Amino acid sequence: MSFLHVKALHIIFVVTWFAGLFYIVRLFVYQREAQDKSSDEQRILNPQFALMAKRLWYGITWPSAVITLVLGALILYTAPGYLQQGWMHVKLSLVLGLYIYHGICHSVFLKLQRQLPVWTSTKFRIWNEVATIFLVAIVFLVVLKNTLDMAKGLFGLVVFTLVLMLGIQLYKKVRKQ
Repeated sequence: MSFLHVKALHIIFVVTWFAGLFYIVRLFVYQREAQDKSSDEQRILNPQFALMAKRLWYGITWPSAVITLVLGALILYTAPGYLQQGWMHVKLSLVLGLYIYHGICHSVFLKLQRQLPVWTSTKFRIWNEVATIFLVAIVFLVVLKNTLDMAKGLFGLVVFTLVLMLGIQLYKKVRKQ
């Protein structure tokens, strides 16, 4: 298998990993909101959301995270020159942050599987945007690869984050009306 094949597979599994991260937190929102429903609704919704979350988490998200890590390590092993580039150090730091995010999601997943209260649905909606911030930061960093563009990208990321938070607050107000 060529270097470019490994790189393509790495990108594919990054995409499936992010898809899993985005959807699992959306399921967390639904699971949390189901806890506030009537007991009849809870009896139907809780097992269904728990099953959906379990299949997504163990069937797509975890395998994608592991395969992404293995393929990323293979890329660095095959092209060790990447490790001498500053942008790669920043990227690896962001990726470490993403795995920490994944670990926190796993902890939340386990609690919700036992139907324990965790956060409000609003907090889950905000938490869902953290993965978006990681995605935007990593993609811009990998594509731009230089310090000046990284600084501009980080400024853009801060603006993007503020816009997301304002959007969430606006959505919350609209939902209450």
